[in-house]
Parts: sequence; structure tokens; C-alpha cells
Amino acid sequence: MKIAWIGTGLMGAPMAARLAAAGHELHAWNRTGARVEPLQALGATVSPSAQAAIGAAGIVFTMLSDAAAIRATVLDPPAVALAGRTLVQMGTIGPQDSRDLAAAVEQSGGRYLEAPVLGSTPQAAAGELIVMAAGAQRVFDDVRPLLEVLGPEPRWLGAVGSASAMKLALNQLIAGLTASFALSLGLVRGLDVSVDEFMAILRRSALYAPTFDKKLARMLAADYARPNFSTAHLTKDVRLFLDAARPLGLQVQALEALTGLLDGAASRPQPEDYAALYAVIDPRHAGRGPGPQAAAVPAPRLEESGP
Repeated sequence: MKIAWIGTGLMGAPMAARLAAAGHELHAWNRTGARVEPLQALGATVSPSAQAAIGAAGIVFTMLSDAAAIRATVLDPPAVALAGRTLVQMGTIGPQDSRDLAAAVEQSGGRYLEAPVLGSTPQAAAGELIVMAAGAQRVFDDVRPLLEVLGPEPRWLGAVGSASAMKLALNQLIAGLTASFALSLGLVRGLDVSVDEFMAILRRSALYAPTFDKKLARMLAADYARPNFSTAHLTKDVRLFLDAARPLGLQVQALEALTGLLDGAASRPQPEDYAALYAVIDPRHAGRGPGPQAAAVPAPRLEESGP
């Protein structure tokens, strides 16, 4: 198939690479040109503009940071290029933003599918993402072979907005689990309780989530560089969750307080992994290494990753 891929950042690049390696004709564009050049080695064409990439393809994938970026890149300039084409939106945006995009694309004569993903760069490179799609089922069926290159079992969730809501619900859990784990770890370390014993007991309990082991090493070493999923992006997603949850009458005070902590983590000097929540929750260990009580602990083999 002839595919346009718009956005080759941390997640977009390995996802686009999988489609190119699968033999599809890929036309790629990214605002920062250097990030798209590695795809040339896989046979992809580097387009001079997003509109040029769209014009060369029948299916257009976007992996951009937010709804405003999607609109600016795909719909403004005029979206006439979308006529007869399918737009597959894979970033994390709000349900209403997604419905608004669908309406604009369809008004331009195109088709729309939202397909956000759960997973991080290792899963993107391996084609093991969890793909959540919503829109017309016929569009999902047509695009499914491409989505299966990115994740083995894409799930269709119904009308546009459903997959966006699902993604926000899951990312809210990422924030909540990470903050709760950081708080417990801070108490354990602050009172000189063995981190080894804490983790050994936690792993045997119903309270355990694999993300705890994935983020433990970063927290103990105060090493939040080279993020798989940044605090800034998680903060954006939590705010989108709040925007969707408040009109439902949900009591979101706890999440609002957590957003303040995320703001603190996101304001640190350089882009960092969201495990930096620990540096804000336990500032005594914000820049300190593990120390003798936090020696390596036997644990399930888990590749460190974001969501």
C-alpha cells in the first residue's frame, strides 16, 4: 500500500519503520527533518512537506503530540488532499477532539479512524503494541492489516471517541500507579526499611504491577534521562482525562492534586521519563543514587519502558 506517515518522533519512527520493512511504499514527513532520514535506509521517501506525503498516498497515519498539531499539519492548509483518503490518527487526544477531527476529515471527503496505542518504544520496534481503534467498522477492517504490523491484535471499540477515552483511562492509571509506588518507596527508604524486602513482598502480593519493577531502577538511581514516555506528555494526557471526566460528575480531586506533582516533574531542566515523579514526591532522593540499602534484587526480567 501507499502510506503517508506524519510524525516520526520517539514512537512514530519505529512504527513507521515496521511498515516500511513490511514492504509498503512509505512517504514520511516530520517537522524536524533529521528524525525522518533514518527511514530512507528502509526504502521510505522523505517528503518535503506533510501535504506532499499525503498527496502521494491512499492511507495517512499521524503520530503527533496533540489535536492542535494534527489540525495544523493535516487540516490547515486546506484538507482537499484528504478527499478519497483514510486518516488514521494514532496519537493521544481527547474524545471530543477526535470526533471534531473525524467530522472535518469526512467533510473533506476522507475517512477517519482513531487508533491510539499502549506501549513504548521497545513494543513499537517489536510490533507488540496494544492498538485500540474506533470509527466505522468498515474502515477498521480495511486498515486492520496495517495495524497488525504494529500490534498483533488490534481491537475495535466502536464509535469515534471510544478509543481515545480508553487510552486516557489507561494513561490515568499510569500516573496513579507511578505516584503511589513512588510514595511507598519514599516511606520505605526514608525510614531505612530494606528496599529489597519491600520489593520481594510486593511482587508476591495482589498489589504488584510490572510497571513498578520497570521504574524502580530509575527511581533508585535518580536517572530520568532518555525517556520512553516523558513527564510532559503524561501531564498532557492527565489534563485531557480531567477535561473528559469533569462533565461526567466524577470526583477528580485526587487526580488534580497529582497533576500538580506532574507539573513539578515536567518543569525539571530537561525532558525526563515520568518516573521523575519520584524526584518530586521524595525530594530527599531527587538527586541521590541508590545507596547500600537498594542493591539489585532478583526480579522478573522486564525491559524498562514507558506505558
